[in-house]
Amino acid sequence: MKMKRSLELLLLVTAASCAAGVPLSKATQRNKLLLVSFDGFRWDYDQDVDTPHLDQLVEDGVKAKYITPPMLTMTSPSHFTTITGRWVEDHEVVHNMMFNTKTNLKVSHKKTLTRSEWWDNGVLPLWITAQNQGLKTASFYYPGGGANYSGQAVNRVLVEESDHPDDNETEWQQNIDMVMSWFSDEDFHLVTLYYGEPDNVGHAKGPDHPDRKKIIRQIDRTIGYLREAISRHHLNDRLNVIITSDHGMTTVKKRPQVDEIILNKYLNLLKLASFEILDYGGFGILTPRPGKEKEVFDALSNAPNLTVYRKHELPESFHLAKSERLPPIVVIADLGFNLNSRFIVYVNKGDHGFHNGEMDMKTIFRAFGPDFKKNFLSEPFDSIHVYPLMCKVLQIEPAPHNGSLAVTEKMLLHGGGSQRARLSVALLLSMLLFMFTVL
Repeated sequence: MKMKRSLELLLLVTAASCAAGVPLSKATQRNKLLLVSFDGFRWDYDQDVDTPHLDQLVEDGVKAKYITPPMLTMTSPSHFTTITGRWVEDHEVVHNMMFNTKTNLKVSHKKTLTRSEWWDNGVLPLWITAQNQGLKTASFYYPGGGANYSGQAVNRVLVEESDHPDDNETEWQQNIDMVMSWFSDEDFHLVTLYYGEPDNVGHAKGPDHPDRKKIIRQIDRTIGYLREAISRHHLNDRLNVIITSDHGMTTVKKRPQVDEIILNKYLNLLKLASFEILDYGGFGILTPRPGKEKEVFDALSNAPNLTVYRKHELPESFHLAKSERLPPIVVIADLGFNLNSRFIVYVNKGDHGFHNGEMDMKTIFRAFGPDFKKNFLSEPFDSIHVYPLMCKVLQIEPAPHNGSLAVTEKMLLHGGGSQRARLSVALLLSMLLFMFTVL
């Protein structure tokens, strides 16, 4: 009688767990996650190139029509929004360059990658949140992975050297092999893997150049190699993969077709500004000298092919106005125009950093694995919603974030989590029901 009562109680607990969607052996049954980012992969880059492996993912997984990056459409701010689920004004990585408006410090993008003071602003990225819940995580060249957060480092980190070539296909495959061994041999749960293409080709040659199509074919072959490696390491039933990017790319309008923007034509920058980053694509920032903010704003308001904002008057949809790091004046060029300060030094044929509402700034999203539906086409969404999706797949409690799982959970089978865990619960429940009936 006591045994029957005990089984009855256990049956009730098991049923409650099953109803709540909570696996009984959560730590051992959870699936793994690989986040792959191809820098500068515009949403339509696969539409004018033969990409059999990307095409196969449409059948074997989830595709979004496109996703919208945050304002700013730059590498560091956008990647950090994906890995934190926070708007740029919250995580405060407000540029690719690390800067200090008071000291005029400016540090180039790749040299910021290990500078914790630029990345650690009180917002926890997914690596640290997952580690605090018992998971093993790694960052392979992913922006922000090389920093410490409240003294905590990512379990394993590789940081790209400043002069490292980004387009070596053999190395791309070797990187995949290394990551697969981390999953299969060392039981890592989350790995973020970053590739610097097609961004470099887009900048150097422009998005319409044949070399851009060539690098997309290389990316497609790499995705094929990734899927082979997943099978080779027996991870098909355990590893979920999300493939995305940080921003798109557009053709830069250059002379003689158009008059390029030279801001010093409209105001004396040396006299009126104490700090500036202007020769960096379509996004610029200035700190006016004391008492000169109105004069700077009025002068730039007369310049063509750009929009100037006082920081506190930035549109709410930008999610930038509350930033403490951004200087008082923000300048955003019209699509395809670069901001030059005193003279034209810009050589890029393609660029980003423009308004995230522009279609050329939109980017890709693909996902596949045991927790994702097959042949599922998602409507467009903001990249900020990728974070809660990743937390759901990893079965961890998210840190505070600005995303919403409601936007992305329809991509998942049975609301996400481990299919093996769900099967284990179902099997255990069936066994208990049988024993209860016999007794």
